[in-house]
Amino acid sequence: MPKKYDVVIGLEVHCQVKTESKMFCSCANNFGDDPNTNVCPVCMGYPGAMPVANKEAVRQTIIAGLMCGCEIPKYSKFDRKSYFYPDMAKNYQISQFDLPFCVEGLVKIGGVGFSGKPLPEREIKLERIHLEEDAGKLTHFGRSGGVDYNRGGVPLMEAVSHPDMHTPDEAYAYLQALKEIFQYSGAGDCDMEKGQMRFDVNVSLKPKGQVELGTKIELKNMNSFRNAHRALNYEIKRIARLLDEGVVLKQETRGWDDPSGESYLMRTKEDAHDYRYFPEPDLMPFTFTDEDIAAFKAELPELPEAKRERYKSDYALTDFDVNVLTGDKVNADYFEAGVKFTKTPKILANWIITEVMRELGEREQTLAECPVSAERLAKMVELINNKTISSKIAKTVLAEMFVSDKDPKAIVEEKGLVQVTDDSAIEGFVDQAIAANESQVQQYKDGNERVIQFFVGQVMKLSRGKANPPMVLEMLKNKLND
Repeated sequence: MPKKYDVVIGLEVHCQVKTESKMFCSCANNFGDDPNTNVCPVCMGYPGAMPVANKEAVRQTIIAGLMCGCEIPKYSKFDRKSYFYPDMAKNYQISQFDLPFCVEGLVKIGGVGFSGKPLPEREIKLERIHLEEDAGKLTHFGRSGGVDYNRGGVPLMEAVSHPDMHTPDEAYAYLQALKEIFQYSGAGDCDMEKGQMRFDVNVSLKPKGQVELGTKIELKNMNSFRNAHRALNYEIKRIARLLDEGVVLKQETRGWDDPSGESYLMRTKEDAHDYRYFPEPDLMPFTFTDEDIAAFKAELPELPEAKRERYKSDYALTDFDVNVLTGDKVNADYFEAGVKFTKTPKILANWIITEVMRELGEREQTLAECPVSAERLAKMVELINNKTISSKIAKTVLAEMFVSDKDPKAIVEEKGLVQVTDDSAIEGFVDQAIAANESQVQQYKDGNERVIQFFVGQVMKLSRGKANPPMVLEMLKNKLND
């Protein structure tokens, strides 16, 4: 970070709310449907069409706000925001201006930053979370361009932080923490490849110790945490260089071009946009009683931070294990679905994090698309625990489970993969390995104890991977040390 300047970062994070229907009409809230098939007079802004607020979207927004420690005002309303652009059919957006559903929260960050450096624990101040409708999507239909209004009217939460972050690592950690909260609250899936989570990054630099903020530069419509981190690093250096040259900055909105690793100018503005907000005349305000707010609080699920602590205490998982499993709710749900069927949660976690995710990575799939159920994976782990199969054989079983809808025990029986634990059978393999490798025997007797792993490999090869490795190692030591 530049030594002469204080860096100030704020984030505006948009998250589509997971509901059956859109925010103000009954059209389906489905991603991937044919263009302009989920539209109606309301979301297309036809004259006389009246909006009706989606109760579930309001509930989900308030739950997410409570998980961020927000206050829930007893009076809220929707507003009209002038929006003259082709992706909003009615030329205004129904949003919230001065009376949002959630105000003044906190998002905890800490641990290790994206750059690998320790990140001190602290709380980022959240100004508000409000609810609005999403815009349509400018897209291509064959050789021509157009607007797909299926997304227009989808419920959209916007979480606005205070300018309370000072490094790209803090911004990255805040985005990750907010994503976890939205997922665990049930408000959204936050799938950035589907555009379900997008954010604007605001950054400014000011001389060290100066109270007044510098000129704000906005990086618009980002959809990757990694890109946000890269863009902030670039933009901080760019702004510092301009300030060093004596350039008087103007407020700008910029885009980010990831292939080139540079930002580019979209537009300049002397002042903030005048959106000409006024109260939405077709929707009544919302009022909440103490009983209503207490009922919302009673619905709160386990926070990601609390889940991490529980995994450490109940399952003896490492910090690394916990961070991987809780970093995405899909991972945590998969682990918890499987942990009911095994006595060794740590081994189950290891198999999820290493072998299952490796198999999925080769197939370019996520854990949500995993063809192997958590229950079946846990049952395979139990086959390892009771010495029916070795860990090496288990990899073969797992690969088969990925391509066939079979129980792990059935695969083991069909393919004859049961582990050899009979002393006499293992002794036969050990004797063969020793007799066939006299030079390695001499190396061991001359003090090269590491060569014993060579013999373990030879025995496993002779047994086609079925010999019990601990028994093999013990028997080799006894025979080679005679």
